[in-house]
Amino acid sequence: MTQSRDLLLHPVRLRIIQALAGRPMRPLDLKDHLGDVAQASLYRHLNELEAGGLIEVVDTRPVRGGIERTYAVVTEAVALGPAELQGASPEDHLRFFATFLGTLLSDFAAYVDDGQLDFVADRVGYRQVPLWLTDEEFDEMIAAMSTSVQSHLENGPGPGRRRRLLSTIVMPDDRAAGH
Repeated sequence: MTQSRDLLLHPVRLRIIQALAGRPMRPLDLKDHLGDVAQASLYRHLNELEAGGLIEVVDTRPVRGGIERTYAVVTEAVALGPAELQGASPEDHLRFFATFLGTLLSDFAAYVDDGQLDFVADRVGYRQVPLWLTDEEFDEMIAAMSTSVQSHLENGPGPGRRRRLLSTIVMPDDRAAGH
């Protein structure tokens, strides 16, 4: 297993990467955002992520005799590509998926715990939809979705904009009859 994959798939480090995605932050901002991560632990994880090339310092400024850093994700370094996934064992894939689900559950719990729930106004939704598609139809659908999402990835904070998390899970369901 590669070092970057191990770094990326640790639950706390994955939450840090997700928090930094599209918005650089200082450690104290990250601590406030994550809520349940001790400051010493946060700094240790930041150091590991920086040493592994998954995040980088994008700004520094002097603060009370020290240097305050602002971190950002190194976008091309945080994705698990086909080569890394191809060499993973079934147990590795279960661990990757469990980490992903744990992070997803943590994000949803943070939304629910906020207490200001309005699922309709916030446009919250979750569902599973079975689709009967050839490989070509599936590739076409994924390309259309990717194009749509890609056109919004560079959006930054602004009036009326709200950061939203879009999570996808795609897998074959060979249990279905008649395929």
